[in-house]
Amino acid sequence: MKSEKRKTFNVTRRQFLKGSAVAATGFLAPTIVPASVFGAGAPSNRITIGFVGVGRMGMGDLRELLGHKEAQIVAVCDVDANRTKNAQKTVEARYGKQSAGGRYKGCRTYGDYRELVTQDDIDAVCVVTPDHWHALPCIAAAKAGKDIFLQKPLTLTIREGRVLSDTVRRYKRIFQVGSQQRSDSRWRHACELVRNGRVGKLHTVKVGFGTDPGTGPERPMPVPDNLDYDFWLGPAPWAAYTEKRVHPKTGYGRPGWLRIAAYGAGMITGWGAHHNDIAQWGMGTEYTGPVEIQGQTEYPKDGLWDVHGDFSIEYTYANGVKVICTDNKKNKQGVVFEGSEGWVYVRRGFIDAQPKSLLNSTIGPDEIRLYKSNNHKANWLECIKSRAETIAPVEIGHRSCTVCLLGEIAMRLGRKLKWNPDTEQFIGDEMANRMLWRPMRSPWRL
Repeated sequence: MKSEKRKTFNVTRRQFLKGSAVAATGFLAPTIVPASVFGAGAPSNRITIGFVGVGRMGMGDLRELLGHKEAQIVAVCDVDANRTKNAQKTVEARYGKQSAGGRYKGCRTYGDYRELVTQDDIDAVCVVTPDHWHALPCIAAAKAGKDIFLQKPLTLTIREGRVLSDTVRRYKRIFQVGSQQRSDSRWRHACELVRNGRVGKLHTVKVGFGTDPGTGPERPMPVPDNLDYDFWLGPAPWAAYTEKRVHPKTGYGRPGWLRIAAYGAGMITGWGAHHNDIAQWGMGTEYTGPVEIQGQTEYPKDGLWDVHGDFSIEYTYANGVKVICTDNKKNKQGVVFEGSEGWVYVRRGFIDAQPKSLLNSTIGPDEIRLYKSNNHKANWLECIKSRAETIAPVEIGHRSCTVCLLGEIAMRLGRKLKWNPDTEQFIGDEMANRMLWRPMRSPWRL
């Protein structure tokens, strides 16, 4: 337990950085600071956050962070002005337009993330945008010295993921990807059982989740006045606006872009980023990946929504373990680890095993114990203060996303692919290697 004296001299992160800058220049002015500004809940000790993307998922993350007293949201950004205004209203309703002591001046709004990430009074950025807009804002934030929370999947392409991971680590930023299943005790316990051999020799992992329906052709529509549609498209190819391409004009219903290949890969990354991440965690392969991939699916022959339908992908790892990832008509929702002496099945809110005694098995002090987090956002905030690595850091997020995108490429090509997880290149297949990235529409580039 910290003493009162220790609390009194608990300098904030921003104060430390400013002090370091002063020391570097050789100038120092005497300052008397009341002890009341220190401590975990003091305004000077809060982590100030800017939000890039305040749609369906963004508003959920925003409301969650509003419940953490060690964080304070000071800015929001979106290409939809209506959503920006609603987010601003939500934040200011929680804090009040001006807090006691005049430290909080309200929530600012932006239409361009590049302006938000350069603000000196912002410590960290949450990026909750369509998948094709994940890499660029995060790279800009890292270069601007901001810590980052990014909703999954990490990136639209494997090459973007490599650039993002390298950039975040080069600039020594704290990064959390929204793989919140890692912060749930059931998923952690299942993975610990497998990692410690409770199911015997692991041979198969079965992953299952749902798919999205298609839709017919959609006629072009006038762009709403509140939407900067060209900015929304960003690095993606130009396409005529229609509401089902973007998100609902009113409300926060499920957006259509989730089912369009120009902006994401479909549920293989939507749910796959969660469940394949757990598969990798349980196998102990978070920093590598499969060596062979083959998959099949049906893609819509026409219509606006063009991502995969029902599917089946088989991944083979260097140790011979196979991950069978399918729609949940073939595999049940969640993850099943199958070994020579039993199995463990886990999904959200549920865990089962055979033999049943595995559920009460205790992980000993000398066994593998996985990173423990009981609250994903709290873990991110704690790590921003301590500068420790989060439970879902950027390289792990990249490797989990890569598994999903490898499956998508295999389904597109319809043949078995050989993969080198060290060089992140397909072996002897230049066509597949060209699918590791996508050209960006000018003026956008990595």
